[in-house]
Amino acid sequence: MTRSTVTVGRGPLSIEDVVAVARHDAPVVLSADAEAEIARSRKVVEDLADDTVPHYGVSTGFGALATRHIPTDLRAQLQRSLVRSHAAGSGPEVEREVVRALMLLRLSTLATGRTGVRLETARAYAAVLSAGITPVVHEYGSLGCSGDLAPLSHCALAVMGEGPVRLADGTLTDAATALRDNGIEPVALREKEGLALINGTDGMLGMLALAITDLRALLKVADVTAAMSVEGLLGSDSVFAPDLHALRPQPGQAASAANITAVMAGSPIRASHLTDDCTRVQDAYSLRCAPQVAGGARDTVDHAARVAGWELASAVDNPVVTPDGRVESNGNFHGAPVAYVLDFLAIVAADVASMAERRTDRFLDTARNHGLPAFLADDPGVDSGHMIAQYTQAAIVSEMKRLAVPASVDSIPSSAMQEDHVSMGWSGARKLRRSVDGLTRVLAIELLTAARGIELRAPLEPAPATAAVIAALRETVPGAGTDRFLAPEIEHAVELVRSGRALAAAESVTGPLN
Repeated sequence: MTRSTVTVGRGPLSIEDVVAVARHDAPVVLSADAEAEIARSRKVVEDLADDTVPHYGVSTGFGALATRHIPTDLRAQLQRSLVRSHAAGSGPEVEREVVRALMLLRLSTLATGRTGVRLETARAYAAVLSAGITPVVHEYGSLGCSGDLAPLSHCALAVMGEGPVRLADGTLTDAATALRDNGIEPVALREKEGLALINGTDGMLGMLALAITDLRALLKVADVTAAMSVEGLLGSDSVFAPDLHALRPQPGQAASAANITAVMAGSPIRASHLTDDCTRVQDAYSLRCAPQVAGGARDTVDHAARVAGWELASAVDNPVVTPDGRVESNGNFHGAPVAYVLDFLAIVAADVASMAERRTDRFLDTARNHGLPAFLADDPGVDSGHMIAQYTQAAIVSEMKRLAVPASVDSIPSSAMQEDHVSMGWSGARKLRRSVDGLTRVLAIELLTAARGIELRAPLEPAPATAAVIAALRETVPGAGTDRFLAPEIEHAVELVRSGRALAAAESVTGPLN
């Protein structure tokens, strides 16, 4: 992955931009147009700074304390106090890529010029990102409304030169030292700036962008492992014919069916039972309906990407400086649109995993695996084969079903009932990350089991694409034999999927999959 610089403010960021900065450490710069618009809107805020008329976030308190008029000499302290008091997260550290995405997306809103921050404040965010400095952000603290307040506050605190951060190599240090060593001047917040730095959907949106990227790759892998299972279980590929899927023009379904067909193409195993002697009329749903489930998931990811695209084009703050110079309160910080699709993706991830687990289980059951040994064991009874690998899959799938319970239907009022309905989008994003990891592991175990089942069909050979995937697996995991320590082999398979090497192996034969 290249480290090409991402320019912020030249138009909406893309999901690919977010991944490049968050996951691959691409440096960040502000566009000239963004800098000009930031300077223009800052003048609007400064013109209000001495106004005796109350302006939310400039000369008032926050939330339920918005009725308090703040004297001019306390307004800079108001912003510092806001950040310090709202940096109230708790629990484990949030992953580095999530924090970097969070900061990038806040900078993207600053670059619109709708927040009224000073240019040096926006430049400081770009400098911190480019230096690889990552504020320590904690798991709990956001309700997904009024912005991801606590997570964003921990980031703002670091730009002020306060609180703990991690350097690019993971070393924990204090923000003041990290900024000094990288030649970055700590920001001394002025009117409205504290509020502008913490009032957005950036955390949940960043996690959505990362999840969309991961799920798009995983759903291709799900087609590969489904094809391997159909092949290894002597299933039929005729149900994946394009004309059948044209009868139900769901685009994801057709794409998934085409992928499965491509992976199974030229399979001697399939050819061996494509005869009148094969008495099966239909395969089980977990084989026959794989495109319907993985395809529906694919279309859901596309919907989530549209929502993410709209949010990436947004300026989320309250109040905002409008293009014609007004300062207006609004409710755009409410995370509901993002929260809904985060929950939706957790649902489809769980269902794709559930179907994959059912295919794995079929390989292990002599009543359903069409001539393979029980549990694919070398000597069933003495050996247990992949019996407990399926238990691991089942445990993950069960957890994913619990994670599929929507967060966005919950709401706990806060700020003395001023903020009386919240989205819980951050919580939805956190559980989706665990679901994505779970799906990765479930597909890896299906791949591991299907590879073993296919090899036990010898002397019949698999499809060329299947053979390429199995060869990639065999670089780190040996083939069938007596029982071995299985956990490391599962982890090797997980890494094969997570790294993209499993998909790359299949595509080395099929060409790019849908």
